[in-house]
Amino acid sequence: MRLTRFRSASAASVLVFAFALLLTLLGTGSAQAAGPAYVALGDSYSSGNGAGSYISSSGDCHRSNNAYPARWAAANSPSSFSFAACSGAVTSDVTSSQLGALNSSTGLVSISIGGNDAGFADVMTTCVIGTVDACLDRVETARTFISSTLPGRLSTVYGAIRARAPNARVVVMGYPRMYIEPSWWCIGIGETKREAINDAADLLNSVISARAAAHGFRFGDVRTTFDGHELCSGDDWLHDLSTTVWESYHPTALGHGSGYLPVLNAND
Repeated sequence: MRLTRFRSASAASVLVFAFALLLTLLGTGSAQAAGPAYVALGDSYSSGNGAGSYISSSGDCHRSNNAYPARWAAANSPSSFSFAACSGAVTSDVTSSQLGALNSSTGLVSISIGGNDAGFADVMTTCVIGTVDACLDRVETARTFISSTLPGRLSTVYGAIRARAPNARVVVMGYPRMYIEPSWWCIGIGETKREAINDAADLLNSVISARAAAHGFRFGDVRTTFDGHELCSGDDWLHDLSTTVWESYHPTALGHGSGYLPVLNAND
């Protein structure tokens, strides 16, 4: 009888221990299922201009539920998600108003920035409505800025991000080329202008990539995913001149979902 009771007690103890262990493992699994705290910074190419389904509370920042940061957060269930990217942002806007959510617990940061510093909107306006000479002059001004001034501005932003989020993986997202090449026809803009705009985009990406690498950040090159889907491709993932002016020359919802999101996924 005593032996039977001892065996019963032992069996009960084993069951209790096994149940407790199972709960512990399940708890650990739940904690691991939550993704890292994610902060999305940057300009309109991150906020989602052109992607539709805008978040009303974001106002003129035009943050979209279809933008790649929101899509990544929906798919990965981060422990927290701060969507700070804003239409029209330049590097100084990031350092002055977008870094508040960063801290030592931040696990992932994404950012696209630099295009507005270089005068992206003015370049496109000049090249679309101006003469070839006016376009080339404006592009050359942008190229000079990108080579001489932008690297320092990017370093300031990247340094501030690292100081506030020392443990985060930072993915610096680039910009697509605007026009497919070669293209034998493209309504409203000639080949010389298109090539100048694309070459400037390549220079911008090169400078951004170099500064990102210097800070130990990853560079997300979206030119690869947008290849064949630029303007005048017939399968565009970018808006041409739009009736909603601020959506012009920005990625569509498909551009965010198929152009940007896979690149972030590959680097997160």
